[in-house]
Amino acid sequence: MRLATIKQQGQETAALVLPTGVVTFEQLNKTFNQQWTTNLLELMESDQLSALNHWFQDEFQQKTKEESFKELILPFDQVSYAPLYRRPQKIWGIGLNYVEHAADLHEVSPSTEPASFMKPATTIIGPGETIQVPLQSERTTAESELGIIIGKTCKDVSEENALDVVAGYTTIIDMTAEDILQKNPRYLTRAKSFDTFFSFGPHLVTPDEVDDVLALKVATMINGEVHRENTVSNMTFQPQFLISFHSKVMTLLPGDIISTGTPGAVVIRQGDVVGCRIDGFEPLENPVEDLKG
Repeated sequence: MRLATIKQQGQETAALVLPTGVVTFEQLNKTFNQQWTTNLLELMESDQLSALNHWFQDEFQQKTKEESFKELILPFDQVSYAPLYRRPQKIWGIGLNYVEHAADLHEVSPSTEPASFMKPATTIIGPGETIQVPLQSERTTAESELGIIIGKTCKDVSEENALDVVAGYTTIIDMTAEDILQKNPRYLTRAKSFDTFFSFGPHLVTPDEVDDVLALKVATMINGEVHRENTVSNMTFQPQFLISFHSKVMTLLPGDIISTGTPGAVVIRQGDVVGCRIDGFEPLENPVEDLKG
C-alpha cells in the first residue's frame, strides 16, 4: 500500500495512492462508509495503519472493480503533493553512513556507533517546495536518503524485531550548511536545522511493498543527473540496527523518522533542482533558491 498527503482546496489531506492516481481518505470514507482519519500522522498515532492495510488488501480492491469508482480517482497530473506530515515528534538523521560519502568529506566513517543527530520539525517541506540556501551559508549541500517511518511505540527493540515496528519507507532530501559545520563539529545542530532543510515524501510505501530494503538503490540527483548512488546494503549501520540502536536511547513513537544517511551530498545553488531517487519509489524533487540572491 502507498499513501500520500496532497494539497486540495488550501488544505493538506491524506490520500491512497493507486496505479492511475490518488483517492483522498475523505472520499474513501464517504464512498465505503469508513472512518479513517484524514491525517497520516494521526493514522499512525491512533494505530489505524495496520487495519487500513488489511482493509485495502482484503476489501477495497474487490470493491473498486466497478466502473463508477474510476470517477473518484484524481489523476497524477492533477495531484499536488505536500510532505507526508509536518509535525513528527522526532527526526533522527544519520551522518556518514556510507564509507564513500565519508571519504568525500575527508572524514572517517564511524565504525562503532552511528553518528546520529536530530532535526526540528520546522525544517520540513514537501515535494516541489523550495529549498532555501540561508544567508549565513556559502556552501549548502543536499543529500538524498532512504527514510524509515516508525509505526509503533517501542523501546529497546532487538535488531531481529526492528522491522516489525516500521510503518513504511519514503524518499528524503536532507540539507546541511556544510561551511558552518566545517568551522566546528559542535555546530552540527545549527548546520542541519535551517528552515526548508528536510524534504520528505511524496509516498509512504508500506513494508509489504518492499521485497528487500537492503537491495534498494538510493541516488542523489542534481538537475536530472545522478550525482552519487549506492545500495542500502552498503550502509555501515543498516536499518534494523538503526531502529534498535535509537530505541535504546529513547522511546520511538509513531511518525518518528529515521533518515538513514546519504550515498553522496551535492552542493546546491540558485536555480538547481535536487532529487532523491530510490528503486520502485516515486521520485522526490525540490527547486533551490539562494536567499543571498
